[in-house]
Amino acid sequence: MSSAASTTSSIDLSKRDLTLDLARVFCVLLVVLIHLLMVGVGIGPDGQVEVSRPLEEQWWFAPVTWAGQIMPLFFVVGGFASLTAWRSLVRRGGTGADYVRSRVLRLAQPALPLFIFYAVVIGGARLIGIDPQLVELAVTGAASPLWFLAAYTLCQALVPLMAHWHATAPKATLLVLLAGAIVVDVIRYSVGIDAIGLANLFFVWLLVQQLGFWYADGWFAARRWWTLVAIAIVAYASLVPMTVVGPYADDMLTNLNPPTLPLVALAVAQACILKLLRPALARLMNTHAARAVVFLVGTRLMTIYLWHLPVILMLSGLALLVPFASPEPASLAWWWTRPVMFVLVMAAVFGLSFVVGRWEAPREVGPTPRTWVVAVATVLAFLPPFAVMEFFMDLPIAIAGSVLLAVAVFMLGRWRAAAPEVPATSATSASAASAAGRADARLGTTTPHSHSGPVSS
Repeated sequence: MSSAASTTSSIDLSKRDLTLDLARVFCVLLVVLIHLLMVGVGIGPDGQVEVSRPLEEQWWFAPVTWAGQIMPLFFVVGGFASLTAWRSLVRRGGTGADYVRSRVLRLAQPALPLFIFYAVVIGGARLIGIDPQLVELAVTGAASPLWFLAAYTLCQALVPLMAHWHATAPKATLLVLLAGAIVVDVIRYSVGIDAIGLANLFFVWLLVQQLGFWYADGWFAARRWWTLVAIAIVAYASLVPMTVVGPYADDMLTNLNPPTLPLVALAVAQACILKLLRPALARLMNTHAARAVVFLVGTRLMTIYLWHLPVILMLSGLALLVPFASPEPASLAWWWTRPVMFVLVMAAVFGLSFVVGRWEAPREVGPTPRTWVVAVATVLAFLPPFAVMEFFMDLPIAIAGSVLLAVAVFMLGRWRAAAPEVPATSATSASAASAAGRADARLGTTTPHSHSGPVSS
């Protein structure tokens, strides 16, 4: 708590758009709520534990996802924060390697203890003879949010390049990315090979991040309110032919992995809505209560995002041991228990953050390593969550991911490179600048994990 408090007090709030901090926190908390409604743990007719997905069984699930799928908004906000952070770094004489090192560390470090946790849990379950199918089902669902780390690591690694293209040819960059996303989807649905859609990890999410660059440059702020409303309506309306006539699913969860064109439409609409709501959100963030909540949650965004599903499953399992504490999933009583479960999950994750939350703040030692070292470490950090996204979490991936992430963190955060001696005054200034940078990173000045994930930028 003390470190969070000191971090908050060290930041000049007058230079921050606090509505974006609020948007990041809202996105992550909504993800927690949605997953809480999607996970049902109960006892089947044969007396065995069953895991169901009550939310997806509702007739209204698909249309609700048109509003509830907020990951595009997170990437838009991340794009805003990333461009702002990149420009600030360049003004201070920083390089692309400096930026990528910091951002990848803020994604890889929090993921490392989670992969170790899965290796221990899956290995332990095998040793004590728990049903392998049940373990596989639980772990597959609990680790599903890790796709975000793969997509966001890719986007963050390319920020220096994409910022350059944005500065030199902003419209052409958007058009090229949009054309790439369309071509990938056309080929994917024409030949029926979903793996082709993985190319849109590049085109779709970079395009959405690029919209955040435009947001940072004031394009949305320069539009009249009725123009933003019209753009949002057209963007949402475009989902109708894409899902009714086109090949896309009518629920935006299915369109998430691999990412598809409808996510771009959602990103445009959500960026417009965020700008329309900004005055109201700014008034809210002028209250001490709202700032306290946003900054308290904001310093733990990555922990909340990565650990909330394992916590949900563990608490749901424990509830089975308490009489009347675990109603049948999707029953009326079950729905009424969700608010209580949300509070319990957040309390548990908050407590857990005192153990694993320290991994959210990068602990660089020495100067930034050579560019090739940063590049190799970035690839190593990308591979484990990408493997989970493609093949689902299992023991080999958990072990290999733990090793690769540990190596990546060591390469980026513990690399001791030779550096010229500097006067004591310069060293003091550099130390102060580093401390300020770590404070900004802890809050997510630019995330979800600024959170630059779920939360980080």
